Amino acid sequence: MSYALIGTAKGLVVLDLDGPKLEAIYFKGFSITMLHIDSRDQRWWVGISHKHWGQKLHYSEDFGNTWHETPTPVFEDATMPDGSRARVRQLWCMANANTDKPGNIWVGTDPGALFESDDNGKSFQLVTGLWNHPSRNNPGQWFGAGSDHPFIHSIVVDPLNSDHVYIAISCAGVFETTDGGKSWEARNSGLVAAYLPNPHVEIGHDPHLLLQHPVDRNVLWQQNHCGIYVSRDSGASWNDVSGKDGMPYYGFAIAIDDEDPARAWVIPVESDEQRVAPELQLKVYQTSDYGSSWQEMNDGLPEPPVFDIVLRHAFAKNGRNMLFGTTNGNLYFSDSGSPEWKLIMANLTKVNTVKIGIK
Repeated sequence: MSYALIGTAKGLVVLDLDGPKLEAIYFKGFSITMLHIDSRDQRWWVGISHKHWGQKLHYSEDFGNTWHETPTPVFEDATMPDGSRARVRQLWCMANANTDKPGNIWVGTDPGALFESDDNGKSFQLVTGLWNHPSRNNPGQWFGAGSDHPFIHSIVVDPLNSDHVYIAISCAGVFETTDGGKSWEARNSGLVAAYLPNPHVEIGHDPHLLLQHPVDRNVLWQQNHCGIYVSRDSGASWNDVSGKDGMPYYGFAIAIDDEDPARAWVIPVESDEQRVAPELQLKVYQTSDYGSSWQEMNDGLPEPPVFDIVLRHAFAKNGRNMLFGTTNGNLYFSDSGSPEWKLIMANLTKVNTVKIGIK
């Protein structure tokens, strides 16, 4: 059975995608900022932002029937570049290692910190190799974009090597480790930071989402503040593939095909100032040739005017199933592979994140 987890500003919605139909609602009234399904044991992880109690982390080992709270990552005596005490302001993303490290998980936060657990989330340790990177204390290299501080929103673990990890930071860029987090190197060659005096800096970029192809590990995709980029050499260089066929270059969400590394989908946004659907029309673009050309895939999407946009973690693909949720609480689903979209839920509230799983 295929299912979906929908993290909204007012709770977690669980759907049976074979219907589709509503299965359950959890954490009603609370903002879900992070979702993760562990590929090793199907454990569900949920990050929650409480206005009064701060950030909370919960997990379920039985598809939501029971839930357990576990301590969130905390800073031990770490300070920000201005000397103030560091504290976790938001849980942004999680990734798990491969089966060779059964208890290993990573969490990215605001401010831009990476935490690691080797006991399946019972405890977390700050990854000091990244926190102490020389670039982090340079305000011209790590800085906030849409937030007061830089934040880590993407963690990609190599499916064949748990010590090989990529992360993406807004704003700083893409970084890579090959030694389990002890050392990190910037991987931003070819990216353009059009908002900086020197747009070709090594560090200071604003990736919005980073993905690695599960089969061809050399292929990485990212939706960036300044375009859509693809790398076919493991992040050593990036190629700008946006702005073709009249497609807007700005956006947050991107999805890639499970088998074909040349195939990807994006959902553009009008601009970083306006943040509405392009021409007030919700659009999905598809490429099957690494971004050399793009085609609109809008069957089933509403007619303009549409003010919805799709946030970086609110677009998911698993097999033939594709799903995205919007800032106005609408949920669109396709199981045709084409895709052809169907509105399956409306009036939710802002959708922050979605995941597709299989029981």
